Amino acid sequence: MRIEQDIKLDYKDVLLRPKRSVLGSRREACLKREFHFRHTDTTWMGHPIVASNMDHVGTMEMAHLLKEHVMLTCLHKHYTHEKYQNNMGKLKDSAAVSMGITDREYEHVKPVLRHLDVKFICIDVANGYSERFSKFVRVARKDFPDKVIIAGNVVTGEMTEELILNGADIVKVGIGSGSVCTTRLQTGVGYPQLSAVIECADAAHGVGGHIMADGGCTCPGDVAKAFGAGADFVMLGGMLAGHDECSGEVVEEDGQRFKQFYGMSSDTAMNKYSGGVADYRSSEGKTVNVPYKGPARQTIYNILGGLRSACTYIGASAIRHMPKCATFVRVTQQSNEVFGKNYG
Repeated sequence: MRIEQDIKLDYKDVLLRPKRSVLGSRREACLKREFHFRHTDTTWMGHPIVASNMDHVGTMEMAHLLKEHVMLTCLHKHYTHEKYQNNMGKLKDSAAVSMGITDREYEHVKPVLRHLDVKFICIDVANGYSERFSKFVRVARKDFPDKVIIAGNVVTGEMTEELILNGADIVKVGIGSGSVCTTRLQTGVGYPQLSAVIECADAAHGVGGHIMADGGCTCPGDVAKAFGAGADFVMLGGMLAGHDECSGEVVEEDGQRFKQFYGMSSDTAMNKYSGGVADYRSSEGKTVNVPYKGPARQTIYNILGGLRSACTYIGASAIRHMPKCATFVRVTQQSNEVFGKNYG
């Protein structure tokens, strides 16, 4: 046993320090970025914001909308071959096919990856530290050398490097930071997200890889902090929940409309896809009703607008310049809460 004495920080612990800027308008900030990946000849250019592969958010409907804004969606892993067949032709540059690491899941997506024009694979597990996971990434890289592989989740530099060296192009970073994740409460395991992004980005960039900050963002300002900390992509779940493009019916309670949103390790998800919670494990997610928000388009505009404004405040002419322009100030309070804590 040992205790690390270094201070580790979350998004709520800091603000971005403003700096003199030559940008005359938010319009001048470039939020698109071109990526070249370590293991493939593939390139991609767009806004590096990604819808999470949770089944509420990572839908075909969300993918079609985000494609209009040149963003990515990691589709949830429960789609049928027919759904992939009918949609991936239009989504080949803007959607990732997701899977876990069981033989059944791999066999399910192999025909999709082999016979459809798919650019991105997302290999997603809650705990990316198992040797089995590293081996699976290595096998997937051998089987699909032309695909961009997104793999995770981890929160430390050494595991980020290992996954990249084993074949991942992008490593997903985040454990326990999601809005409907209870891993930290259930297991005591986790890592403050801002520090995780800073450390994993440094490790990934040192070996020619990229990272995707996954979890912990509650508002556009947090997205800006993630990019400032070195994230190449930022994945969003809760911020995109509750929209028309999300799965689930709109329900009404006490005159207010909601949509159900749940973690993929929650009782709700395991009852839906696995016949219940196995007797050797426990739920590590929760189920909530989020206010119904209508179409996601306005939320996307709001996120992009916040990012452009952040760029002008810190003097970054492009999103790729945010890390070298970012200085974080430690704080005890994010905002004036006299009229409530809720963003928006």
